[in-house]
Amino acid sequence: MGDTLEFNEIYQESKGSWNDGRLRFSKQNVVYKSSKTGKVDNIPAAELSQATWRRVCLGHGIKLATSTGHVYKYDGFRDTDYERISEFFKANYKVELTEKDMCVKGWNWGTAKFSGPLLSFDVNDSSVFEIPLASVSQCATGKNEVTLEFHQNDDAEVSLMEVRFYVPPGPADEGADPVEAFAANVLSKADVIQATGDAVCVFKELQCLTPRGRYDILIYPAFLHLHGKTFDYKIPYTTVLRLFLLPHKDQRQMFFVISLDPPIKQGQTRYHFLILLFSKEEELRLTLNMSEEEVEKRYEGKLSKNMSGSLYEMVSRVMKALVNRKITVPGNFQGNTPGAQCITCSYKAQSGLLYPLERGFIYVHKPPVHLRFEEISCVNFARGTTTTRSFDFEVETKQGNQFTFSSIEREEYGKLFDFVNAKKLNIKNRGFKEGMKSKNNEYSDSDEDQHDAYLERMKAEGKIREEGDGSNDSDEETDESFNPGEESDVAEEYDSNASESESGSGGDGSDDEGKKKKKPAKKAKVVKERKPRKEKKQKDTNAPKRPMSSYMLWLNSSREHIKSENPGISITEISKKAGEMWKQIGKDDKEGWDRKAEEAKKNYEKAMKEYRENGGGSSTPSKKESKKAGGKKEDKAGGKKRKSDGGEKEKEQGGNDSFKSREFISSEESSSEGERKKAKKAKGKPKGKESEEEEEVVTTPPSSEEDSD
Repeated sequence: MGDTLEFNEIYQESKGSWNDGRLRFSKQNVVYKSSKTGKVDNIPAAELSQATWRRVCLGHGIKLATSTGHVYKYDGFRDTDYERISEFFKANYKVELTEKDMCVKGWNWGTAKFSGPLLSFDVNDSSVFEIPLASVSQCATGKNEVTLEFHQNDDAEVSLMEVRFYVPPGPADEGADPVEAFAANVLSKADVIQATGDAVCVFKELQCLTPRGRYDILIYPAFLHLHGKTFDYKIPYTTVLRLFLLPHKDQRQMFFVISLDPPIKQGQTRYHFLILLFSKEEELRLTLNMSEEEVEKRYEGKLSKNMSGSLYEMVSRVMKALVNRKITVPGNFQGNTPGAQCITCSYKAQSGLLYPLERGFIYVHKPPVHLRFEEISCVNFARGTTTTRSFDFEVETKQGNQFTFSSIEREEYGKLFDFVNAKKLNIKNRGFKEGMKSKNNEYSDSDEDQHDAYLERMKAEGKIREEGDGSNDSDEETDESFNPGEESDVAEEYDSNASESESGSGGDGSDDEGKKKKKPAKKAKVVKERKPRKEKKQKDTNAPKRPMSSYMLWLNSSREHIKSENPGISITEISKKAGEMWKQIGKDDKEGWDRKAEEAKKNYEKAMKEYRENGGGSSTPSKKESKKAGGKKEDKAGGKKRKSDGGEKEKEQGGNDSFKSREFISSEESSSEGERKKAKKAKGKPKGKESEEEEEVVTTPPSSEEDSD
């Protein structure tokens, strides 16, 4: 057997709710750590006096009693764990693990036994239930009755409010009242806060951020009393989990934070943290309301009767001695601001300070958040949503909760990343960060004061996406890049290259320069020839139609039926309704429609074969279509030629002749009589032939009279 035994998912009951954690048995001690609060129970092995194994609602449980009067209960063990734990206890603690059964008879008449901090209700020496007296908030007595009221836990789904015990009267010869004796035993161990006696010390008018206001703090031996103008709070020291002393970023103020579980309540609001704000310049002379011998005996030199110093030092020193817990301060982290051990950020639209500690993060002040490293699953550095000059720090816990601290200045990024990396926290986007960190020197000559790591990250991500897109579309043509030193294929307007192309054709127009002002030479655009578009294939109406699927065959036959059952239904609703009905059709019916679709497919293939054998489906155009297409092409070519010829003649004549349209050319007096007869015949012909004749007229070359000119 090893030196230790460890168990996960062991539960501890706290005022009606179950908190899971880890339990470890070692030779020196028994340690239990709660996963929710991080609170640690440390039981020295020498103090163990009794160990009981029993069947409980969560499997099996262990009840440990110590010589100092404390009782600890842990549940969630398996039946097979009994032998291992029993042998370990005998070998290391010299304590026997005894099995004890609980009474399940359901009787409500028995014996009440007070054993340390527990009230046990037994029937025939078997325990029915146990009440931790520390959970009792009030004890009231009546005639033969004692009523116990309990502290409430907000995390519990069902809370026990009170229990009433009927106490029968004792013999007449006994002077003590059994009801009063019962209540006295309860109150001796109950957590009933009563301000009896004088306070150890009083701090006047302290500024409190949560709950907000100014409060007088009265320090009692067992609890802390906050007295304000509107509200009063009594906080037992047993509910204090941690103490924090945090310097403000301005280095002139201090935060003193008290973590509470369970929290204090104000209506429906719960305050898990008590935050006090002090100025470093405030001084205080403090005198404890106790004798020097009593102070020395109770606090073992941690406090003295007369003390003086800064106000925050006095409060923290007194709280540390009474609560008996260490005060957590920031570690070695240094922010971008000299001397600052925190980072300015926002959480839930409220600005505050984030303190990286040795074992966690704490944010103050509204709302305060404490995150331990052991409950953090991963962290993430995210780019700011509104500007690149800031970033977000996201923390995700193992329970699935996410905390986003936004608007952090980018100058803080390097130090925060190094801190997180040194604490070995899981960084979600570590790959990008390390890649950018190695490339910082490449951008040292930037116009900006410092390198923007998150801008670099965006560039890196864009480059990865471009490489991914390039691998998929490698066959496509890439865009040509602009090179200033190279000449472009197309000369821009008013370029010297553009004027040279026309300089040789303007010599004959020098006589008209005095009459008309010469226009600037326009560019001669070189238009690349485009590939001719493929003509859309015309559908043959005689070709057999494609077969429909089984669903479409069924839909055509059922459409009228759907319309009759749903009058006024739209086309889209018909499709939705039909889809739902098709899903509900049985397998046999669907197979029938599949057979019909298969038969229709065979008929289509047969008809298509016959259609092709008869010459259908050929892509060769008819004679009439080819003639039309040829005429149009000639028309376009002729038109271009006519435009270029006309442009040259304009230059020869000085540009004074206006452009002559095709109609003007065809109706010229120099036209032959044969062409006029053709035009007259075209009027009497059908529309199709008339268009053919027009095409021929347009594409005829110029008359001999024009050539002579």
